[in-house]
Amino acid sequence: MAASWCITSSPFISKGVSLTAAKERGQLVFLEGLKSCFDVLFGEEQRVGQPNPLQFISEDGSNLKTMYEFVRTSLMASGSDSWKCPVLLVDDLSVLLSLGVRPVDVLDFIHYCRVAVCSQLQGNIVVLVHSSDDSEDEENELVVNSLCHQSNLILWAEGLATGFCKDVHGQLKIIQKGSSELKAERNLFRIYQYKIQDKNVTFFARGMSVAVL
Repeated sequence: MAASWCITSSPFISKGVSLTAAKERGQLVFLEGLKSCFDVLFGEEQRVGQPNPLQFISEDGSNLKTMYEFVRTSLMASGSDSWKCPVLLVDDLSVLLSLGVRPVDVLDFIHYCRVAVCSQLQGNIVVLVHSSDDSEDEENELVVNSLCHQSNLILWAEGLATGFCKDVHGQLKIIQKGSSELKAERNLFRIYQYKIQDKNVTFFARGMSVAVL
């Protein structure tokens, strides 16, 4: 079972999996960021003992403790057996920077989440961030580079350098880092191209698309 946490207002359906059903079964904890933002800015006062996870929006924007506490209590509330090997999904971390949170506070938040999810519960964290080669956003690039340094697996989705193609929508770079204990073990680097369909995504090796074959 996976505990998933998202700052997003996307529908509860993904690749044929009903996230609504998973939520009803207690397998999914979902934070709807847009609604939480409106509650903080225009809603009623929070009840004692139940602070809004996005309370930092109405403050100085540097204290993400309430958001971390939401993650921690969501994983601990049902007991350790219910959340064995949980997965924390953050979609996407760049939103926090757009809301004025400092990079150091964003990285501290991820650090504490890694301790709780990865070290204590033996789970995983999946984080979405945005970046580009010509980006002038130094704060965002600082967060991206720090996350790349900490991650074991990096999936880098980007468009084609040659421009638009109806049969190939982009390429995915996969970087799997070697073990830190074995210094001689090299990183694995692979590139696939993809085409986005209505309810699916097709991956194939470079030069193996319908347009080429």
